[in-house]
This record gives sequence, structure tokens and C-alpha cells, in this order.
Amino acid sequence: MVEGPVVVTARGAVTTIALNRPRALNALDRDLTLALREAVFAAEHDPAVRCLVIRGGEHFMAGGDLKWFHGLLAGRAPAEIRAQFEAFIGEVHPLIVSLRRMPKPVLASVRGAAAGFGMSLMMACDLALAADDAYFTLAYTLIGATPDGGSTYALPRLVGQKKAMEIALLGERFDARAAERLGLVNRVVAAASLEAETERLAAQLAAGPAAVYARTKALINRSLERTLESQLQEEAERFAESAAEPDFAEGLRAFLEKRKPAWRR
Repeated sequence: MVEGPVVVTARGAVTTIALNRPRALNALDRDLTLALREAVFAAEHDPAVRCLVIRGGEHFMAGGDLKWFHGLLAGRAPAEIRAQFEAFIGEVHPLIVSLRRMPKPVLASVRGAAAGFGMSLMMACDLALAADDAYFTLAYTLIGATPDGGSTYALPRLVGQKKAMEIALLGERFDARAAERLGLVNRVVAAASLEAETERLAAQLAAGPAAVYARTKALINRSLERTLESQLQEEAERFAESAAEPDFAEGLRAFLEKRKPAWRR
């Protein structure tokens, strides 16, 4: 059986989307874009999914497929080229919105290259684990392009404006430990342990209080666009909403009884 550009597997409440263009280092073309977008949308709207994992194979994603990009230039006038790439990126960007919007944790599991859109995709996830052999580069300027995939939104928020400028303008490659220091990944683990640690963390997230995770994710994602006063008001409303649900009472009882909570949602 021939597998497509993504392979989707479900294990309990955890769904994993594996990028599956190994010969191209999972570089992004239209087929991978459409398959990945469909899989992400499905996970967003499936109530059985409580945690989504996105991973590659030997490499996470080596950016856009430059051979495919070059083919889009062939014999086309500048206006046609612009229309081609505007349409393509218009197909890509909704999946970034979905990853940020969906009310469930999204975990990136990264080994090998995370370059160009691979970095953008990783930054759109809520958490990222990296193998100690992973490496990163935004790389767009190295091919005469500007960044996409929300990287210019996420990068300054994660690393600050000056460091974001350095990463974006110079396109230099850096390793997993540097990514961890910069706050681009949460944890670095031995390459041999990445799969097991990904499964462990995904299972922990899937077993957590789903409604509370959804509200917390939304609060953090919207925080930089709000004033302090409006964020405090939103926090008050979401805390009160959570407190009125059974999971809050269960969390309090479990703490007082020195046991793990049995979440209902």
C-alpha cells in the first residue's frame, strides 16, 4: 500500500500526523500542504482528539520544495508567478491558524532539519520537543524570499525583536541546545529517546483537563494583543467558568486527598 504525503495515526486520545516525504526531507509542496491541512482540520474538529502530535521522520521538514518552486517559475511572467505563490501560500496559512486556534494542545516532535516553513510549523505548535541532533534555520533570505507560515509573528514573540532579526536576516543554522536557550523548543532529549518522550508527554496532555487546556491556550495566544486590564478581565471570566465545572471540584478534592485527579473533560 502506497502511503500519502502524511500518515495519520490515532492512539487513544492522541492523534499523530507524520510528514511523509522522506526523499525530499519532507519539503513542502502542494500535495503535502493539502494533505497536512486536511489532517490538521480533521484533528481540530474531532472531539475524540485531546492532543495532536506533528512529527517528521529522519527530518522534521527542510522548508519548501525548492525544485517544485523552481518549476512554478518556468515560462511564467512575474504577474503569473506572483499569482501562483499567493495562491499556494493561501493554501498553507489556514493550517497555521488551525494549529493556534484548536482547543487542544499541539506538540511538535523534531529531529533532523527544521528549516524554513519547518520552523514556522514548529513555532505554530504549542509545545516542541527536539532531539539533540535537530538543527534549525529560517533560511528564507538565503533563497531570496521573505518568511511565511507566521514565522514573523511567532519569532519576535518567542525570542525578542533583535534575535528575531538575526535569525531571519542571516539565516544561520543553530542546534537544538541553542533553540532551547532561545525558547523555540521546550526540551531537548537524546535522539534515541525522542519517540518515547513524545509519547509520554502527549499521553500526559491527552489525560489532562481538556476544557481548562483550551481556555489556557486561548488566554496565552491572545495575551499580546490585549491590554493588561482586558487580559485580567478575560482571566477572571475564564477562571470563574472553570470553577463552575466538575473538574475544578475534582482537582481540589484530589489535591486534598493526595491523589491524582480523575478529569471528566
